[in-house]
Amino acid sequence: MGAPRRIGITLGDPAGIGPEIVAKALASGRLDPQFAYEPIGDPRTKHRADAAHWIVEGASRCLRGELAALVTAPISKPVLREAGYRYPGQTEMLADLARVKKFAMLLVGGPLRVALVTTHLPLREVAAQITTRRIVEVIELTQAFCRQLGIARPKIGVAALNPHAGDGGLFGTEEKRLIQPAIKRTRATGPWPADTLFHKAYHGEFDAVVAMYHDQGLPPLKMIAFDSGVNVTLGLPFVRTSPDHGTAYDIAGKGVARPDSLIAAINLAAELASKK
Repeated sequence: MGAPRRIGITLGDPAGIGPEIVAKALASGRLDPQFAYEPIGDPRTKHRADAAHWIVEGASRCLRGELAALVTAPISKPVLREAGYRYPGQTEMLADLARVKKFAMLLVGGPLRVALVTTHLPLREVAAQITTRRIVEVIELTQAFCRQLGIARPKIGVAALNPHAGDGGLFGTEEKRLIQPAIKRTRATGPWPADTLFHKAYHGEFDAVVAMYHDQGLPPLKMIAFDSGVNVTLGLPFVRTSPDHGTAYDIAGKGVARPDSLIAAINLAAELASKK
């Protein structure tokens, strides 16, 4: 039996722009022709919580080998909770469904690839969640992702947590205690102050960046690829991507939502599935 040549695309929150951008992407003529594409969900549903169940359906079909990859349209955290799921986001939900412990969120946009050590946390909780073990996991997952793209010896730049990389302990000790040991074990480089690291990565000095927290890693990427960024879940036994934006309730139903990020997510999923 050959590998499946069908990619599933969940519709996301039916009250958001998900159904619209899925329809536009499928009609765009810009998708990889090697695969067939199947929407998962019913845009006419009266129950927004159904969007969470569509994610479960898509993941289950990937795990059974029925789909080559899963692309998920945006869903809000309250809708996940309404459906009875207590996950901070789709990334954590999919990791739990796949029963994997080592996973990470990585964003691709323009020349940047950015993986996150921590994701959806209040800023005051970030430092307590950063450990050497977790940094090692994310670096290794990022290295594996780059190799999957054909980069034999990926150069990974690791961001510091504190301004000026702690400035010798003046602004914090996480760099010396936690980040440097992880870098030594993985042969990455850093810790670099974030305000210079992204400049270096943008100009090609690194194949990917590992950032310590959500709003450290995402603003540089969204500055250059707001309409075409892609979210990839690392560590799953199947390919999963999503557009790098939310439900956009403010423009839902107006017919003006752009499908560019979803198209990029679908095509990246097809590329990764072809190489898997």
